Amino acid sequence: MRASYSDGYYVPLPDGHPFPMAKFPALRDILVRERLLRTSDVVAPRQADWSDLLRVHTRDYLSALAEGTLTQQEERRMGLPWSKRLVYRSRLAVQGTINAAFMALQDGVAANLAGGTHHAMPGHGEGFCVLNDVGVAIRVLKSACWIQRTLIIDLDVHQGNGNAAFFADDASVYTFSMHGAKNYPFRKPESTLDVPLEDETDDDTYLETLASYIPAVLDAAKPDLVFYLGGIDVMKDDRYGRMALSRDGLHARDGLVLEHIRDRDLPVVLLLSGGYAETPRATADLHATMHREAARIFGNGRR
Repeated sequence: MRASYSDGYYVPLPDGHPFPMAKFPALRDILVRERLLRTSDVVAPRQADWSDLLRVHTRDYLSALAEGTLTQQEERRMGLPWSKRLVYRSRLAVQGTINAAFMALQDGVAANLAGGTHHAMPGHGEGFCVLNDVGVAIRVLKSACWIQRTLIIDLDVHQGNGNAAFFADDASVYTFSMHGAKNYPFRKPESTLDVPLEDETDDDTYLETLASYIPAVLDAAKPDLVFYLGGIDVMKDDRYGRMALSRDGLHARDGLVLEHIRDRDLPVVLLLSGGYAETPRATADLHATMHREAARIFGNGRR
């Protein structure tokens, strides 16, 4: 399976910052060590073009990012301190998702070892999300006539408010979000289908609920391409999750989603989204679950 990755995905953050930036290189190392990813299949992205970012984001917001003129309030909302390296990193990650989408259309399955930044809005960043990679990728692929209809399966514990808001009036993009009902964001724009879950939802309830929706979602969306945002903050003891999935439950979740996608012969892009385990390396190991399941289900991913 090919995957987008760059050492530029890592940006140093101030001591004590809650975002586990070191998870990105740690995930790459885990996948290579477990032979789930060959170094020859790692595709390093360039920075996404500003013209492509303008397909989703406002000119004023992109200018503020480029020039470093975000207000303190805007930085707090974004959750990350502005720097040139952060902007560089965010543009790399967006292009990584664009590349992974093209590779998935060619191979059946591909990944970006970042991405799924589903809280970024057209005019601002929020929730550790600077740029909306999935939104930009969909717009780029549609403009190139590679796809017509798209499905976003978002299983991060936090609702994908950025994607829900941006694609609210676009019937060609089906947004499915299964998330914590009482968790961030506190104002949740309507997705095509939202499935809110109570705090402390366990494996059985989570998997039964997901299994009851996924087939109908895939049938209704009729997608040419699926983006799977497999956030691992649904795990028990995640700092921000408030759910109660076990490691076995996480494997079952990813396997259930990917098997239904495979059975319909649909191409899929694997994206990380959120996760806040005890350490960045523990977080990366949980993120690797979707890649382990993808290897089991798709083999080498080549059509």
